[in-house]
Amino acid sequence: MEFRIDVPPAVLDDLQHRLEGAILPEPTPGPDWSNGIPPRVLADLVERWRTGYDWRGFERRVNGYEQRMVDLDGCAVHVVRVAAREPRGLPIVLTHGWPYSFASMLDLADLLSADRDVVIPSLPGYGYSAVLPEPFSSPGVARRWNALMTGEFGYDRYLTYGEDVGAGVSDWLAGEHPESVAGIIATHASFSARSRPGVELTDEEQAFLRSVANPEESGYAHEQGTRPDTLAAALIDSPSGLLAWIAEKVAAWSDGDGLERFDVDDVLTNVALYWVTRSIGTSFRPYREETSDDDLHPIVAVPASILVQRHEAAYPRSLAEKSYSDIRSFGRLERGGHYTAWEAPAAVAQAVRELEMNIRG
Repeated sequence: MEFRIDVPPAVLDDLQHRLEGAILPEPTPGPDWSNGIPPRVLADLVERWRTGYDWRGFERRVNGYEQRMVDLDGCAVHVVRVAAREPRGLPIVLTHGWPYSFASMLDLADLLSADRDVVIPSLPGYGYSAVLPEPFSSPGVARRWNALMTGEFGYDRYLTYGEDVGAGVSDWLAGEHPESVAGIIATHASFSARSRPGVELTDEEQAFLRSVANPEESGYAHEQGTRPDTLAAALIDSPSGLLAWIAEKVAAWSDGDGLERFDVDDVLTNVALYWVTRSIGTSFRPYREETSDDDLHPIVAVPASILVQRHEAAYPRSLAEKSYSDIRSFGRLERGGHYTAWEAPAAVAQAVRELEMNIRG
């Protein structure tokens, strides 16, 4: 079914009133960002959202692409497809993570669509996509993505790329559906080796995994995974609170100082999508419902390009080799953190094209 984004004026009027009445906190003593988003930074973001940000402009951009609502095994999924300008390459499916959205993949899609179709589904429970009728799981989403690409769009072979929650989906997609997936590009390469029975990790691999298990950065996940409804009640009623919760994580996981790597309006678009769709609570489902088995995707045997992003800069090749059996290239980004496609779309697009050239020989 064709779809267009058209938020009712009353929703935007209500948002405006809430932003005008926003109550911001007093700063806690300490270095900038050490206690979360600095109130002065939040105040500037709220002011921009209130007085300068153009939601309707974003709507016009997205409505210029093909959009569909597709029923995938009982789940209505919002899909953006960017048609190739000169179709030559394999189509690709891009999967975002938390706390971002399909909008964060659009710049990459524009680059890739020079020579291939690009499909960007919103994860179930995110944006305009409905929640899954069963508990959220990466294999459940991957099965639906394969049906989307091969059934709804009729592609025989395609590439896959994902980040954060979407990285797990992409790994399952490539691992479970090698008959359809021609290759995988991974900037959030799998940690599955740590959970596989009988796999021994090297000292280097263990040191890396310890280095990314930062307790100061895990509080959000614990709260979203244990008390999602309590947190959602606070965030779904306060645009400034929602902005603070998301923007702090955008800053913390980027390859930069604060929000310097991002266009402020792109950050606001991402938050605004959660606001107008009331999806922040349902976006917590992966944290509450996914099990440890989700980490144990099949060994990925399709050609893989591993491009290590700066947020995991010390990721060892040997760790990747325990999850991907046909690594065609392994490199490290000079720029670009957790939000790799958002921060460094040209580098990701280059990796996609280089992997396809390698596959074609």
